[in-house]
Amino acid sequence: MSNYHIPVMLQECLEALQIKGDGVYVDVTYGGGGHSKKILEKLTTGKLLAFDRDGDAIKNEVADDRLILVNDNFSELSKYIKLYRLNAVDGILADFGISSWQIDAADRGFSLRFEAELDMRMDSRSPLSAKDVLNQYDEAKLTFIFKEFGEVMNARQVARHIISFRTEKPLATTFDLKKAVESLAPKMEQNRFFAKIFQAIRIEVNKELEEIKSFLVQAEESLKKGGRLVCLSYHSLEDRLVKNYMKAGNESGEIETNIYGHSNTKLKVITKKPLLPTEKEIELNNRARSAKLRIAEKI
Repeated sequence: MSNYHIPVMLQECLEALQIKGDGVYVDVTYGGGGHSKKILEKLTTGKLLAFDRDGDAIKNEVADDRLILVNDNFSELSKYIKLYRLNAVDGILADFGISSWQIDAADRGFSLRFEAELDMRMDSRSPLSAKDVLNQYDEAKLTFIFKEFGEVMNARQVARHIISFRTEKPLATTFDLKKAVESLAPKMEQNRFFAKIFQAIRIEVNKELEEIKSFLVQAEESLKKGGRLVCLSYHSLEDRLVKNYMKAGNESGEIETNIYGHSNTKLKVITKKPLLPTEKEIELNNRARSAKLRIAEKI
């Protein structure tokens, strides 16, 4: 699986981490190991703790005594740092979203292009699938996820069309889903419309935003003074959470102060505006086009 996933903004991420040979680092989204392998190249006696909830990604593990690869959610960061007695770490990298492999694996149900079972689980051990969401959620819950997670303008109509479709037969495949809502797709923007629908369901199935919220709190706690938090986001919901947490130490972005008037956040923002991929990188890897890289440092 050498083409599992092309690492996005690789050099920018490595520079942002300010890697020391004897440091301890965390890659919470191992994927194909693209970022992790380059981090390992810069380590001497250091350690790298890496996470991926997808069992397919774990098959990409490289043989290296300095690597600890965990098949679990990155929201379990603190637990594994304690388990492996790593204490405070020097840098944490997160590359959120879905990997190229997951999109291109026809049977996973992530892609608009393939007819596949409605799955969309990043972790096949998870009990909730896209099929469960689409066939069991009521109108209010479906409307909420399409509006909040997909930023779909006609979210209620989409929910109603799905419920109407499933009264005839359960939604079983990705093409069933497209058929259920295709009459609502704006002309010339069908793929963008379907992409928002798929994104909303995927986020719900994998509880992606809850995972990121939990991770950000633990990341701040896990870094040593001067340690770097480096986050790659691919849509506005992810990026907003990262931006707000780096700025204020909470998901709202509202700066809270203690009795002395000092901010409660333990992070200093390094990137006032996010770093973006170059045009050359986008040409080579179209999936980098929506990436935003933000960096913060523990104070």
